[in-house]
Amino acid sequence: MVSFIVQIGIASTLFIFSSIAAWYEGSEIMDNPWEWRYSTPFTHLVKGGVSDANEILPLDYFVYAIKFQPTFPIIMLLTSLYLFIIIGHRLLKQRKKWYAYFLTFIGGSFVLVSYFTFSSPTVGGRMMFKLFLALGFLFIGIGLMSYFVRFNRMKVKRRIN
Repeated sequence: MVSFIVQIGIASTLFIFSSIAAWYEGSEIMDNPWEWRYSTPFTHLVKGGVSDANEILPLDYFVYAIKFQPTFPIIMLLTSLYLFIIIGHRLLKQRKKWYAYFLTFIGGSFVLVSYFTFSSPTVGGRMMFKLFLALGFLFIGIGLMSYFVRFNRMKVKRRIN
């Protein structure tokens, strides 16, 4: 239990730090009006458009940071994924099959999200595509392996008895 709490604390601290850093780096969008049309999807969704820097929603700072300075957004993604995985493991450790489904679902979600970043012209978008695709296949593989290892163990036990 102590190990779990320490892991949660370290990962949460790293997530908060990287979120603040990504938000700060993304605030540079306020100085680049030529980018407002392409990097403010949430402001366009809520307000219909951007005519002044003060209208940009803070959530769009993350979009800009992902596109042009992806280091801290990638750290945010990895630490949130780590938190999600260890919490899922803690909740599903008695149900191994469900945990295998959980990992496979996460992998499938990442592969699906990679489709939406496939044709990105920015450096950060291409990096996120590669990361999403790699994480997707990794977690699908881990989920399938853990499912079949569990299934094969059950077969071996049945043969012995």
